[in-house]
Amino acid sequence: MLEEKLAAGSSWIHGLDPRAKLVVGLFFSFLIALSNELKTLSLFFALAVILIISIKIDFKYLLKRLLLFNLFICLIWIFIPFTFPGKEILTVWQFSVSKEGLFYALKITLRSNSIILLVISLLSTSPVLDLIHAMSRLRIPPKLIYLLFFVYRYLYVIKKEFNTIHQAMLLRGFKAKTNLHTYRSYAYLIAMLLIKSYERSQKVYQAMICRGFKGDFVMIDHFKLKQKDYLFIIVSSLFLIFLLAIEKGLI
Repeated sequence: MLEEKLAAGSSWIHGLDPRAKLVVGLFFSFLIALSNELKTLSLFFALAVILIISIKIDFKYLLKRLLLFNLFICLIWIFIPFTFPGKEILTVWQFSVSKEGLFYALKITLRSNSIILLVISLLSTSPVLDLIHAMSRLRIPPKLIYLLFFVYRYLYVIKKEFNTIHQAMLLRGFKAKTNLHTYRSYAYLIAMLLIKSYERSQKVYQAMICRGFKGDFVMIDHFKLKQKDYLFIIVSSLFLIFLLAIEKGLI
């Protein structure tokens, strides 16, 4: 998201108000995280796939991101089906695989991938600064907004400092191995990075004070909800109610 590679598209999702996307994404993510029915999670995953297709994303880029994310999910499939109590349906090398364990691993996979696809389709399609501006319009605590803003602003600076220090280590003949010298060297690297980050934060703070910063960022442009934004919120709310009814067994 911080790379903003997806924020320059022209799909209908790109044109939505960031406030609407934040609110809808938040509610859907909470419901996905709390859902426990396989049918509901499958519908959420189908919705996430439809949204991700509609933003016309580069599928190679998407698959690369999903592959890195699902490396952790693979660990779930290695352990949970063999350790979760339930009806035995398969035996692999004297280890029993339970039906309940397979369904539990499947639910975790659908739940996590649905949330990540929704985040990519709804939030990555807006510039980070627009999302921060939208958060301020939604009355999110200012300290949290400023924290996110400065993390976004100086993440690349910290990365550049890391690369500079690491490159200096390599030029001095450093080679990473599994020994105490390597661990000590990386500890020194992290310590230097923390010290440089602290020094830079003091300089940034002093520069902001000199420029008259009093705890508020002045916003010149403001968002305005359009007809398509209201339609998006209404349709999303109806779909959310429909899925809640399925989750509670009313449908």
